Amino acid sequence: MSCVLGFDVGSKLIGVAIGNTITASARALAVIPVRDNGPDWAQLDTLHKQWQPDTLVVGLPLALDGTVQPATRLARRFAEHLRERYQAPVALVDEQHSSQEAAQRFAQARAAGTKRRSDAATIDAEAAAVILERWLAVASASH
Repeated sequence: MSCVLGFDVGSKLIGVAIGNTITASARALAVIPVRDNGPDWAQLDTLHKQWQPDTLVVGLPLALDGTVQPATRLARRFAEHLRERYQAPVALVDEQHSSQEAAQRFAQARAAGTKRRSDAATIDAEAAAVILERWLAVASASH
């Protein structure tokens, strides 16, 4: 199988994207809420069962100088939970500027008339697609 799920982990929302290792492409898929007790695992379980990914890719938010920050620890904890829960390989990818790139894509889609302001909540899923595309580019270059 060639399916990969990517995640942009935030304290309130987790963006999810689906990718394909054969085409090295990714697209925004969903936004999962995070509550006090963690992400909505039922929704994540549904996505995992539906897509049956080979690999899970989590964006790793590092400071501009590459140092660890609180969000880094949050993403690493989430990645470890994914690894334990789904018994699947989990890759961590530097997510620097992925949110800005996702916002640019959203603005371009709005200008083209393919997205509405009400679609803004999907920016986290678009950021996950950016993260996943970066991983796919490296993965396809190494094959």
